[in-house]
Amino acid sequence: QVQLVESGGGLVQAGGSLRLSCLASGRTASRYVMGWFRQAPGKERDFVAAISWSGGTTYYADSVKGRFTISRDNAENTTYLQMNSLKPEDTAVYYCAADTLRWTTGRAKRVSEYDYWGQGTQVTVSS
Repeated sequence: QVQLVESGGGLVQAGGSLRLSCLASGRTASRYVMGWFRQAPGKERDFVAAISWSGGTTYYADSVKGRFTISRDNAENTTYLQMNSLKPEDTAVYYCAADTLRWTTGRAKRVSEYDYWGQGTQVTVSS
């Protein structure tokens, strides 16, 4: 079992920045692929970014490419999502997820591939 706890959400003006953190605990948390997803009210949960267990490979949704950066510190069992140039359409609950999936971009962006999820943190971007 892996437990995930997100933090760092909040209210920010358009053009601002936030950094989300996801603290993992449990068995061999550092060996998991980590993903960030988001869900706006009335919409499906969408892929945002993912990172391989080593941190050497990352993958982003087109909507956040160039603005968001995913990273991880395996010594601290923490995964980060640095969000810059935020837009009102980035408003959502952000979830981190973990799984031992074998890395492909196809798998890494699919909600159904991840077994472990955090509770989510709200990000609100005002215009």
